[in-house]
Amino acid sequence: MQPSPGGSLTFREATLVPPGGAPPYIGDLAIEGGRIVAVGVVERPVGEVIDARGHVLLPGVIDPQVHFREPGPTHKEDLETGSRAAAVGGVTAFLEMPNTAPPTTDRATLLDKHARAAGRCRAHWGFFLGATPDNQDTLAREDLTALVCGLKIFMGSSTGTLLVDDPAALEAHFAVPDAEARRVPIAVHAEDEARLVANKARYAAEGRVATVSDHPKLRDAEAALLATRRAVALAEKYRRRLHILHLSTADEAAFLAGRPRDGLVTSETLPQYLWLDARDYERLGTRAQMNPPVREAQHGEALWAALHAGVIDCLATDHAPHTLEEKARPYGQAPSGMPGVETLLPLMLHAVALGKCTLSQLATWLCEAPARCYGLRDKGRLAVGADGDVVLVDPGLRRTLRDADVVSRCGWTPFAGWTLTGAPVMTVLRGRPVYRGGQFLDGVYGDSLVFDRGAPAL
Repeated sequence: MQPSPGGSLTFREATLVPPGGAPPYIGDLAIEGGRIVAVGVVERPVGEVIDARGHVLLPGVIDPQVHFREPGPTHKEDLETGSRAAAVGGVTAFLEMPNTAPPTTDRATLLDKHARAAGRCRAHWGFFLGATPDNQDTLAREDLTALVCGLKIFMGSSTGTLLVDDPAALEAHFAVPDAEARRVPIAVHAEDEARLVANKARYAAEGRVATVSDHPKLRDAEAALLATRRAVALAEKYRRRLHILHLSTADEAAFLAGRPRDGLVTSETLPQYLWLDARDYERLGTRAQMNPPVREAQHGEALWAALHAGVIDCLATDHAPHTLEEKARPYGQAPSGMPGVETLLPLMLHAVALGKCTLSQLATWLCEAPARCYGLRDKGRLAVGADGDVVLVDPGLRRTLRDADVVSRCGWTPFAGWTLTGAPVMTVLRGRPVYRGGQFLDGVYGDSLVFDRGAPAL
């Protein structure tokens, strides 16, 4: 598929956030034909010239884990509404998960998703292939490596029908012999299914009726650590690129801190784990229910520390919307998951305002590192030659989040009532504003992402 026509823009006197953790500085940036052509000093402006004084210019945010529900339960979300929510939040690219209905497990379902996205998505897209106990040869046999951003493995049961908990079936996914298939990174939902089942059985044997506050006990830290250890061992054995999704525990962070930072294993965490903790179950009820769960405050503190130390590479949202009616069901019947794609950047800008991180760290965690983890060579950086995907931010804009303002079809946020400092005001795809001044611009859509996977795995 050919990329959409690129546009041209010049930003004057913005606070630019360069790659590599370098400090921000005041400068100009020009995008021509969809590519960044000048950074710092722009002698020849191109396209519309935007006075960006007092604003921050960031690379477009990349959300490497979303569930946009299409095909399937699109009353919660679809590719169009989810991508609109992304654009409002300054997200210019997303990677979408395979637990749709039907699940994305073969060439036909992948091509169907790509066709659905074209001309509808307000951000660039990539799709995961879902692992099953018996589709280990699918990437090679159906020539899917160029169509996928990664292989998603659910090691523990979550919200969909996909589950690979048999040790032999799991190992077979890591051990595939095809050289091209081995280039595709594996992303795991790391919870040990046997421990989840045993925890639930123990509650039943003791005659205990679980409530939502028991969610982090039923899906305890040990279940996460067991699965993460197993996945890392397989990645090291077969030299397969592994990404640990939604890291939620201090235990996993400590384990990953003890292995080399060799690029073989990367990880992400979520704003939910950084900003919420187990005390929020009383306030939010099942709205706070997700898998893996929001945990006690010490886990969030450890995850912040691991981000600062470089043990955790990036942030994602695990945007998993459900309607308020569905979330109002009793615990055990309410689905797990919460929306987040449009609050990711505002929450982290608020963290900058509070001194919890810097703009440079924000750009690393939300832009540069997700691009590196998934081989998006031309994304995530304000650099000459990179794609002109950028987001203009007003760092002093204060907004109180309200369910009524949520763009996602689900129509709510767990952060309703929070007043945040800092917000995106313009989102740009390849030099063309897609969202500006509270409005979507006609005719501006994303493209299918292209993944540069480098040399074959050893």
